[in-house]
This record gives sequence, structure tokens and C-alpha cells, in this order.
Amino acid sequence: QVQLVESGGGLVQAGGSLSLSCTASGSIFHLVAMGWYRQAPGKQRELVAQVTSGGSTDYADSVKGRFTVSRDKGLNTVYLQMNSLKPEDTAVYYCNARLYTDQRTWDEYWGQGTQVAVSS
Repeated sequence: QVQLVESGGGLVQAGGSLSLSCTASGSIFHLVAMGWYRQAPGKQRELVAQVTSGGSTDYADSVKGRFTVSRDKGLNTVYLQMNSLKPEDTAVYYCNARLYTDQRTWDEYWGQGTQVAVSS
């Protein structure tokens, strides 16, 4: 069974920095992509950043230039470095992975979420 284990999160002042990490473990045949979503109270969950197995990255417009997503493919780990944090970044951040557990079985997995709170 595939599991995603997250670390990081917490409370930080506006303008500060925070780092998140997520490691996927279990029956992983091919990792397609890993990334981060976030959801603020009363709002839709949105993609923050992701990285594919080929190394390409995608960012939400609201975080470009401030956040950096990276991966360690060998460790099945994705990182999110968050700089110049703003109060609107406050949300629960969820690790996401899309992967094959065998040659033809694709699925999506989620971490339990970690709270990021940015004070003004």
C-alpha cells in the first residue's frame, strides 16, 4: 500500500520562510508526479506546485517567484521551499502523488495535510 508522509508546516510571520517535505513509500512501479495542493477554509483545493518524473515543474501564478518545488527521485520525496510568505498563503497543504503500482495500474494518493499559518 502506498503512503505519503509529510513533515514541516507551522506558524510563521509574513515575509518569513517555511519548508515542507513529503515521502512516498510502498508499492511504487513508476512515479508520474508529486506535488503540493492547498486548501483554505471555505475555499477550493488548488494546485500549488508539482514536479514530474521527468523534472518539469508547474506553479500556481500566486506563488511563482516565491515558492520552489524540488524532488529526490531516488527517495520518492518532494520538497516545497516557501519564501516571502503572505497571510493569503495560510492553508492546509496536502502532498499529492500520481503513480503506477504496476505496468497498467494508475492511482492518486494524498497525504493527511499539514497546516501552514502566516501571521500579519
